[in-house]
Amino acid sequence: MAAAKRKRGATAARPKKRAKGDASASEPAPKAGPDGAGSEEYRIPAPVSQGKWKNKERVLIFSSRGINFRTRHLMQDLRTLMPHSKADTKMDRKDKLFIINEVCEIKNCNKCIFFEAKKKQDLYMWLSNTPQGPSAKFLVQNIHTLAELKMTGNCLRGSRPLLSFDPTFDKEPHYALLKELFIQIIEEDASLVEIGPRFVLNLIKIFQGSFGGPTLYENPYYQSPNMHRRLIRLSMAARFKEKQQVKEVQKIKKKETKILTEEDPTETVFETPAEEKLMEVQLVKPEMKATVKDKRKPRKIQRKKQKKLFRIEG
Repeated sequence: MAAAKRKRGATAARPKKRAKGDASASEPAPKAGPDGAGSEEYRIPAPVSQGKWKNKERVLIFSSRGINFRTRHLMQDLRTLMPHSKADTKMDRKDKLFIINEVCEIKNCNKCIFFEAKKKQDLYMWLSNTPQGPSAKFLVQNIHTLAELKMTGNCLRGSRPLLSFDPTFDKEPHYALLKELFIQIIEEDASLVEIGPRFVLNLIKIFQGSFGGPTLYENPYYQSPNMHRRLIRLSMAARFKEKQQVKEVQKIKKKETKILTEEDPTETVFETPAEEKLMEVQLVKPEMKATVKDKRKPRKIQRKKQKKLFRIEG
């Protein structure tokens, strides 16, 4: 065993260990003063809070299976902007949404941003205050990631983002609730500089619980993507039918007989009238013409007759 260090000119014995239940063990021994008498205990006061707010929120950002590359980059941008965020593996489509509350409890998160993909073309975003609620469901449209945008903003990576709200968020109750959900995640005590990403959130419903429960608000103007695509198909089909009907009408017009227009009385203005001739009625049957068997011309026949007469006379 190593020998205990001692001061020069002083011999101090090693202190004995005290029992746990001994009352005197909790009280420290008085320090010896310069006169050898014990002085009172000197205690350091506890630190006093200066009133600074610390963001102790933890946000879980993850998605379901079936998302495209644009959604994946959007999630990564949100994680980059929020240093108090956490990630997790993709959630299976067959799992129910209330399981997310258990995942948030395991990850020690009290907020959650969940991206739900459907039909590999529609993207929904859930914003929830776990595990009690409330929660809101949005349709995400017009996504532009940080890689696509080149902003003039200057910021540090990992610095907390900021939000700017329209005055209508203070007038309507459902908008005020959404503002409170976003504010609990984000600090708001600095100036605003836009760096992206950009996307549009179309509100669908607000629920009282986390990922379910009674509906507090439902957007009456919301139109699902399936219905939007159906209306587009119906409008295209109506245009096609209209074109076909126009073609059929044109074919029928071509087959119909042309209607003759009435005679124009001015057509015969410049025509000169012809002389009227008397009609002669023939009462006697016309004589039959002698048929000549010889097909030669009558002049040749007369010449031959004259030649015969000259011969007889001579």
